[in-house]
Amino acid sequence: MALERDYLKLNDVVAALERLVELMDLVLAGHQKRVSYLARALAGELGLNEDAADGVYVSARLHDIGELNLPADLLNKPGDLDEEEISLIRRHPRTGYDILEKINFGQPVAEIVFQHHEKMDGSGYPNGLKGEEILMEARILCVAEVVEAISSQRPYRQALGLTAALDEISKKKDVKYDPAVVDGCLRLFREKQFTFS
Repeated sequence: MALERDYLKLNDVVAALERLVELMDLVLAGHQKRVSYLARALAGELGLNEDAADGVYVSARLHDIGELNLPADLLNKPGDLDEEEISLIRRHPRTGYDILEKINFGQPVAEIVFQHHEKMDGSGYPNGLKGEEILMEARILCVAEVVEAISSQRPYRQALGLTAALDEISKKKDVKYDPAVVDGCLRLFREKQFTFS
């Protein structure tokens, strides 16, 4: 009973944090929700246990919470960003980590959020981690976010579509993205008819 109460309280905390992001930016909130659906499905497709899958799901629901520290006009800026603006945006995984690190989620949610822009070849940020240095959950979140971001409309461009998103992860499999995660993602969309809706 106490464990169930703790889970309900934690779910309330996650929902409150999600609502905070929604108040800041509805586009960002929709992005996080769609990413969380795909990340959860990917965790299942890859055979992660239920606790790890829950950790991926919660991390995805909150992965861009660090953007609360960024000016809204920067997040919604049409067109290209300059180097200073890119540098500011690249701080959001650290800020997200700082917001979440004291909450006991039972899974390394803060660390997953911190690593979600790391790439297999070390070209990601904020720490340039490579391969196995990156948590599997963060590798899942990375692919889920890339697919959703490319396939959806952004303030600076029209939606490129699902085909372009799947082409991106296919071309950069083994370089930027974990091959098992990419293969799982392709199966979900091409064989199992996964959709964001």
